[in-house]
Amino acid sequence: DFCLSRGLGDVYKRQATIGSLGLGVTLVLLLGEIDLSIASVSVLCSVVMAVLSERMGASAFVAIGGALLAGALIGCVNGLFVAVLRVPSFIVTLAGFIGYAGLLLTLLNGQDTLIIRNGFILSIAGTPTSFLINPLGVGLPTLGFLLYAGSLIFNYSRRRRLGLRTIGLPQLIIQIVIAAILIEGSVVLFQSYFGVPNSIAILFGLIVIFWLLLTKTPFGRHMYAVGGNAEAARRAGINVVGIRIAAFTLCSVLAAVGGILLASRQTAVGSEIPPTLLLDAIAAAVIGGVSLFGGRGSAWAIVLGMLIIGSLENGLTLLNQQTNVKEMIEGLVLLIAVTFDAVLRRLQARSGR
Repeated sequence: DFCLSRGLGDVYKRQATIGSLGLGVTLVLLLGEIDLSIASVSVLCSVVMAVLSERMGASAFVAIGGALLAGALIGCVNGLFVAVLRVPSFIVTLAGFIGYAGLLLTLLNGQDTLIIRNGFILSIAGTPTSFLINPLGVGLPTLGFLLYAGSLIFNYSRRRRLGLRTIGLPQLIIQIVIAAILIEGSVVLFQSYFGVPNSIAILFGLIVIFWLLLTKTPFGRHMYAVGGNAEAARRAGINVVGIRIAAFTLCSVLAAVGGILLASRQTAVGSEIPPTLLLDAIAAAVIGGVSLFGGRGSAWAIVLGMLIIGSLENGLTLLNQQTNVKEMIEGLVLLIAVTFDAVLRRLQARSGR
C-alpha cells in the first residue's frame, strides 16, 4: 500500500508540469493559435538551468532566472514569426520543436543526464517535511477557490443590481460546488499522499494570477477579442500583433516553469523529451473546455483537464495497463473533447449565438 500510494502520488505531482504547460497552451489557444514547441522548450529551459547551476556554479536564483529568460526569448521569437511575418503558428512551433531539441543536445554536450545537486532547486517540487500540512500547498489552492467563488458571487450580484442578464442562482451554486469539489478534493487527495507538494501550490498560484489577468485586465479582454475575431479587434484599436507576441512569450515562460518543476521532481535533466508531454498539455486545456478555435476558455480549465488525465493514468495503472493502452485512451479522450467543441461551435453558429 505504501509503494502504491507513493507511485500514485508521484503521478499527480507530474500533473504540476502538465498543468503549467497546459496553462501556457491555453493562452495561445484563446487566440486560435497553437504551440507545438512547448515540450522542447520546457526541457531546453530546464537544461539551461542545470547547466548554469551545476557546470557554471551559478546560484539557484540566477539559474532559475536564466531558464525563465530563455523561455521568454524563445516565445518572443515564436511570436514575431507568427504575428509579424504571418507564418502559420503550426509551422513555426513545429520547426521550433525540432530546433530546440537539437539545441538542448548541444548544451548537454553529449551527456545524456545531468544530475542536479542544488538543494533549493530540488526543494521546489518537494513537500516540506517540517509540516504535517504544507501551509503553502493547502493555502494557495484554497485562496484561489475563494477568489474564484467571490468573483462569481460579486459579478452575479452586480449584474442583478444593474438589471443585466445573468446566470440563474442554481447555476451559480453548481459552479461554486463543482469548483470546491475539484480544488479542495484535490488538496485532500494530495494530503493523503504524504502532503501537498510545493509544485502544486506553485501551479495554483499561477492559475490564480492568469485567471485574474484574463478576466480582470484590459489585456485579458483583448486576448478574448482577438481570439473571437482578430479583424474586428484590429478595427476596434486593439494591438493584435502585440497581443499575439505577448501570448507566445508567456506560453514559453510557463513552459520553462514546467521544465523547472519537472527537473526538480526528477532531480536531473536529460536529453530525452517526454513523448506524451505535448499531448498531455494540450489535452489538459482542451478537455477542460478551452476551444481550439479561439475566444473561449478559462485558466481554471487546466484544473479539470489535468485531474481527468491524472485520474485516467491512475486508473489504468491500477488496472496494470501498459503504456500503449494509456496513450490510446488519452488520445481517444482528446478526440472526443475536440469533436464536442467543434459540434458545439457549429450549433451555436447556426443558432446565431
